[in-house]
Amino acid sequence: MLSHVMVGSNDIERSKRFYDAVLGVLGASEARLSRVPGLPSRFFYVHNGGMFCVSEPIDGEPATSANGGTIGFSCSSPEQVQQFHDTAVAHGGTSIEDPPGLRDGPLGPMHLAYVRDPDGNKLCAMYRPG
Repeated sequence: MLSHVMVGSNDIERSKRFYDAVLGVLGASEARLSRVPGLPSRFFYVHNGGMFCVSEPIDGEPATSANGGTIGFSCSSPEQVQQFHDTAVAHGGTSIEDPPGLRDGPLGPMHLAYVRDPDGNKLCAMYRPG
């Protein structure tokens, strides 16, 4: 259904360091840089058919996070959920909501961890057994 997700950043190099580490936990390789004259700097992460992008805002205004928006990343185990969380916090992210762990959800039990990246974007690491 989705082709990609893009978030804005007010410090593109800081975001690259953060996402290189955090998405590396999921097996993504280092980002590809796009610097096109007249366009903002952008980084693209491609992994398992999905694409995650970080960009300086095109309109030149400050990047802001969405209120109520969450970007979810699929994990392969409860341990990877915890590692995603811990790596995010170690690289400038902020742990939010309940501590990482098993929760009952509308689709059954799942392991979740929520963090905000250095620009305030809300990220979720999720593992659903089965």
